[in-house]
Amino acid sequence: MRVELIDVDGHGFPNLPLMKISAYHKSRGDSVGWHNPLTAWLNPPDRVYMSKVFTFTPDYQHPVNAQEIIRGGTGYSYPDGGAELPEEIEHIYPDYSIYFEKIPEVKETAYGFLTRGCPRGCDFCIVGKKEGRAAKKVADLSEFWRGQKNIVLLDANLFACKEWRGLSDQLIDSGAWVDFSQGCDIRIMTQEKAGYIKRMKIKRIHFAWDRYEDKEAIIPKFKEFREITGWERKKLGVYVLCNFNTTFEQDLERVYTLRDLGYAPYVMLYDKQNIPAGHRLKRLQRWVNNRIIFNSCKDFADYDCRK
Repeated sequence: MRVELIDVDGHGFPNLPLMKISAYHKSRGDSVGWHNPLTAWLNPPDRVYMSKVFTFTPDYQHPVNAQEIIRGGTGYSYPDGGAELPEEIEHIYPDYSIYFEKIPEVKETAYGFLTRGCPRGCDFCIVGKKEGRAAKKVADLSEFWRGQKNIVLLDANLFACKEWRGLSDQLIDSGAWVDFSQGCDIRIMTQEKAGYIKRMKIKRIHFAWDRYEDKEAIIPKFKEFREITGWERKKLGVYVLCNFNTTFEQDLERVYTLRDLGYAPYVMLYDKQNIPAGHRLKRLQRWVNNRIIFNSCKDFADYDCRK
């Protein structure tokens, strides 16, 4: 069988399902490559897989000519659900090689989930609805890591999983640089969990401050975590959700508070596609997320005045 792949998002981040699909078909002796809409009209492939992670990503713009087309991913199926990868594909070691030319850093990086789901069920987040209202172990590290020097974790709430200690030990024993790419839940952080994280070779950890009303409970947690680890700001990122149910003043307060606590805030705009160009939320995002500007211009009013 001749199989071709389409990464519909194409946001410079490897598509994990496509890497697993590629590995599965190669293990069967099939040929796998990226879809080319021009050559496909002359020589249609047997099957094309189209994967779309984000609901806001526009669909693929070219006609697809193939004997069979399979579309999958949250971008296509949410909120109606959708087919999951079969077990023999879900738990196969990913074929990272398909991204070596597109994204060179993939050669030295492993990507994957140790857990799925989150107990929170926040209105702005699809994880609870899509993966369940509990964080459950779905894999050991060896399922997607084989000695790469970097590990990027995609878990939504690893430390809410009851097996967090064993999974943390796997990350510690790997000796690889670990990047918690999603917003870990600082509200459930304890001294024990922070101690495990400190023993990891952390490249960067991200937390999230989504709800302004968590202020009184969340600030002491941020203080304690930094005191335990002693890490600098460059390792400590915090996603700040804006434009969901907060005022602009509350957004700005969280940004200033996190900076004063020694963390690096990162503004995430809810429904950003419908925020007009030039809106002050987008100006806030540019100011905060550009580290050079944010570190050199301490007050948003000063930055906004210059703009």
